[in-house]
Amino acid sequence: MKQHNVLIVEDEENLAKIIQDYLSRDNITSKIIGDGKDVVEYVRNNKIDVILLDIMLPNKSGSSICKSIRQFSQVAIIMTTARVDEIDRIIGLEIGADDYVCKPYSPRELVARVKVHLRKKRAGISHNPYFQLNDDYLTATINGKSIELTYVEYKLLKILYDAKGRIFNRDQLMTAVYTDGRIVSDRTIDSHIKKIRKKLKILNSQKEFVHSIYGCGYKFELKLP
Repeated sequence: MKQHNVLIVEDEENLAKIIQDYLSRDNITSKIIGDGKDVVEYVRNNKIDVILLDIMLPNKSGSSICKSIRQFSQVAIIMTTARVDEIDRIIGLEIGADDYVCKPYSPRELVARVKVHLRKKRAGISHNPYFQLNDDYLTATINGKSIELTYVEYKLLKILYDAKGRIFNRDQLMTAVYTDGRIVSDRTIDSHIKKIRKKLKILNSQKEFVHSIYGCGYKFELKLP
């Protein structure tokens, strides 16, 4: 059985240990980090399946950590916080989080959400051999044929692919891709999308994977042959 690794980023030591105990009951290995400044480097150097990321941390906020991680990894991130305002949840998702849980939460519910993301990851690897993305080589593969993408193109495609069917507006895509705060226009996103479509057409000229939704933005749709 494959060993799953979860990173618990939580500065409340007792809470972190409770979560770790619940995960261990499901044979899920976990590591606890309580200081925000240590997280990004650890993720760079270790294989992580899911990150439980508190927003309020010493030295570096969870939001900042999430943005940094999204520059090099699409690991599943579940943000946890005592801030319950809807706008906080929306911002958390728009900077790259996959899920959002408000404190106080049930450890069982949190573990259940972790298991959902683990199942999604397994499904993406084993049940979709037709279309695959490779984080290490920045390639898209369709039915065994591959094409190389630029870093920005890959990031855009990965965001759309990981949330199949969800419509992203241009501002959401710009925020997720350009995490250094640079100013880019809507046309920049449109240009990258056009190039992505052109490259995917080389692999399969019969299908459109990235769809424009008039007045809204873009979504990825995969209809298997």
